Formats: sequence, structure tokens, C-alpha cells
Amino acid sequence: MPDLVFDLGGKEISCGMTKVDRAKLYGYVDTQVLDDRDRECELATLAGDGKTLIPMGGTAFAYLSPDGLWRNKTDLKPVNLNGEPIVPVISSFKAPIHLSEKVSIDEYLSHNIRIVYRLHSEAGLGEIEQAIGDDDIVFAFDFSYRGGLVADRAFLLKGQDGAIWMAVGKATKISFIGMQQQAVIEDEVEPDEEEADLDFGMM
Repeated sequence: MPDLVFDLGGKEISCGMTKVDRAKLYGYVDTQVLDDRDRECELATLAGDGKTLIPMGGTAFAYLSPDGLWRNKTDLKPVNLNGEPIVPVISSFKAPIHLSEKVSIDEYLSHNIRIVYRLHSEAGLGEIEQAIGDDDIVFAFDFSYRGGLVADRAFLLKGQDGAIWMAVGKATKISFIGMQQQAVIEDEVEPDEEEADLDFGMM
């Protein structure tokens, strides 16, 4: 994995990244499916005719024009909902990331985090630790691993042990309904004799 370069007050800091793997934290279960002869089964797709089996790797995506003509992926141009062109973003590894925007911990908690990295550097991360300080403040910036149409939101945080973590995610979409929720009032109905004697433990 390449290093990220941060620009903090004009000084560039190169950082390595170690992904926090869920399998290492919680473990994982690997399911192996065998046939009646103890041979390992392979995944296949049943075609629409209900008869043809397509082995793994036997399907692919294709791009067709409204006229049914073949189109290469390079011919496609991304647009937004209004039909306006979208300018692609470059990979965050190709240029230094400027650390200038600070946000509160509440701003960070309003995002749905999908991946976390621990940062490390041979020269140390003292400048970043000092810039973050002991307050509930984190650095925020746009991040894209490979480049693409839309960048994710990334945050730099300092753990209690002084380690620097980078959390990547997107803003959580929350719709505000109101301060109070009207309770649903249902009329109480006396259960009949059969319902009263029903023992769910027998099911």
C-alpha cells in the first residue's frame, strides 16, 4: 500500500497505512459446501432458461446505447441528476493532502464510517498529534483511494494511546421529523379462551 503525504503548515509528512481488518478483530467463518462424494462445490449461475449452468467467470457486464449498439466504458461520460458533467477526482496518493480544515467530534459522528486505517511514519507523527491536541477536534478532508467520480470524507483522530487513526465514510442522511412523536393508542381487547390457553412453548 502506498504512503499518504499530508501537508501540515507547509511541512510534508509521509504516512504509511494499516487497514483495520474486521476478520482480525472478530474472526470469520469460512463455509465449505461439499457434494455427496465430498467434492468441493463451485458457484454457478442458472440462466434464464432454467437449464443452462454458467460457471464462475462466465458472465460479464456490457454497455449498450439506446439503439442497442456496443459501447466501450471509455465512451461513457458521468453526469449528475441535472445532466451536468461530473469532474472526476484523482487518487489521494498522487498529491499531498492539505490539513487545514478542523471539525468537531459531532461532525465526525454524523458520518457513516466504512473503513478505518492506522497511520504510522518512520519520522513520527508528532506534528499531527500536536496539531490535533487534546480537544475533541479532528482534521477533515476529501479522500479517494483510486480516484473516481466522488470522493469520500476522511477524518484524522488521535486515540487515547496517542495513535493517529484515519476514518473514511460518508455523511449519514437523517430526516428530521419533529420533536414529539404521537403515540398510537389501541383499544384493549380481552383475549378469548383459546388465545389465553395457547402455550407458545409448544411451537
